[in-house]
Amino acid sequence: MTKTALIIRHVPYEGVAGYRAPIEAAGYHVDRVDVDDDHFPTVDLREPDLLIMMGGPMGVYEQEQHPWIRCQLRRLALRLEADRPTLGVCFGAQMVAAALGAEVYAGPAKEVGFHPVALNDNGKDSPLRHIADVPVLHWHGDTFTRPAGVELLGSTPLYAHQAFRRGKNLLALQFHAEMGLDPRFDAWVEQGRDYIAKAGTCEGSLRAAHAAHGRRAVAAGQAMIAEWLAGLD
Repeated sequence: MTKTALIIRHVPYEGVAGYRAPIEAAGYHVDRVDVDDDHFPTVDLREPDLLIMMGGPMGVYEQEQHPWIRCQLRRLALRLEADRPTLGVCFGAQMVAAALGAEVYAGPAKEVGFHPVALNDNGKDSPLRHIADVPVLHWHGDTFTRPAGVELLGSTPLYAHQAFRRGKNLLALQFHAEMGLDPRFDAWVEQGRDYIAKAGTCEGSLRAAHAAHGRRAVAAGQAMIAEWLAGLD
């Protein structure tokens, strides 16, 4: 039987991007649901063989403005309790942390741009070894306390919790190694000009870094995801 992968998209311009290729190459039929789809509240998140939750500009703590967050967290917690293969990216990683009991809160500063993640020993002995010393895209302003029972894999000077895993089936990444070749990057820049300015950078330097590092970042990210998928229980 064909394996199923479900992408949860929190905003239209944050899709799976470069990660789609290794997911499909691993034999998954990829489907997608947007959080504003009418049927999203009824989707059983335990059902897909693989769940991928992507990014978004909202905060996990903004549940009054976005009631679906609370609903999604409840269903995500059931999936994680069952140890079903799950990948969280940026806001998706923050949702994973929250579903595991961590606190999500505003970070010390906006982190936007291409730079490497410093891997610890656990990270160097994980699929993240493929992104070692590779500038990858960061675009976040929230962070979280370290959930119980997970292995921290990497950090940056601003954000200590850049990536973690639990066993073989759960991987959470604050950064965007899927982005670097996707044309939706233009929408990120156009819709995030205030955010970019708050991070202390500018559109021109960000586009130049994207041109310089994007292809290598995506290749490293794809190798990382391919290895993680190959090791799933």
